[in-house]
Amino acid sequence: MNFTRTIAIAATAATLSTGAMAQDIAVIVGSAQDGFWNMVRKGVDDATLMVEANGGTVNFLQTQNYDNFGPDLASLIELAVAQGVDGIAIPNWLPESETPALQAAAEAGVVIMAFNAGQSEMAEYGALNYFGSDEYLAGVAGGRYLAENGATHILCHIQTPGSINLETRCEGVSDGAAEAGAETYILRVPANLDQDMVGTSEAIKSELIADPSIDAIITLAAWAADASASAIDQLDRTGEIQLASFDMSASVLERIEAGTQVMAIDQQPYLQGFLATSMLFANLAFGTEITTQPVLTGPAIVDASNVATAIEGVRLGAR
Repeated sequence: MNFTRTIAIAATAATLSTGAMAQDIAVIVGSAQDGFWNMVRKGVDDATLMVEANGGTVNFLQTQNYDNFGPDLASLIELAVAQGVDGIAIPNWLPESETPALQAAAEAGVVIMAFNAGQSEMAEYGALNYFGSDEYLAGVAGGRYLAENGATHILCHIQTPGSINLETRCEGVSDGAAEAGAETYILRVPANLDQDMVGTSEAIKSELIADPSIDAIITLAAWAADASASAIDQLDRTGEIQLASFDMSASVLERIEAGTQVMAIDQQPYLQGFLATSMLFANLAFGTEITTQPVLTGPAIVDASNVATAIEGVRLGAR
């Protein structure tokens, strides 16, 4: 018997059985018009260096906008499966649209990694893990913070109604505020106003005019905080109305430094993209996984006490 040849064949078979071949994954995110995903993409791009160094590929897929969000996400999931990916990393914002498509992907042998949204839906399609913030706890922290700093009537702005992570955030805000003696009004605007600075500013200004008792606003995106700041300024109520936001940007941090925004809730989107991509690939290629579940990247409150530490990360595009 040719033992050298036998050993070589056995080694090849072992390599194939342990999944050490090239692995291809898709990372699916929200609208290409939404700047939040630039920070996630930086994390994905950095993780892609490791993936490619080990023979794999990463396909970054985005919806064009949020107008037909659920069906568009389902279509991207189906596209990734049709392309023959081994794994998909994706938030689950709209379970009624996404969960059936993810279940079908899992049945086809695709490994699913959840991040950013959908922590409560993981078991429905056997997601490997979740990387992101606990949206309810983040909302509770935000509502409590505003109320403890003097707010009595908080407006919580939802830019894409029905998205489970956004609805959960405002639910948390309402509960956290109530614990500290404040009430919350949830403003759901049409999804076509997402990323529309002028339209959003006008919608918020109308609410402030209609109800002068509103003394705090918390938005669920950094760009919406910019729109809210504009509305507050136009009504000459800067300093009277507390402004807070989920997520950060250079303008958000500038306002926190200047004292015209009280705080922002950071969920660390860079880490979400980096960890979801790298850990999904590592599981497929090496059989490794993180035993802690879920892995929380937030929430963390950034305010005047620690804003300086966040500024450099924003400048580098990672926060």
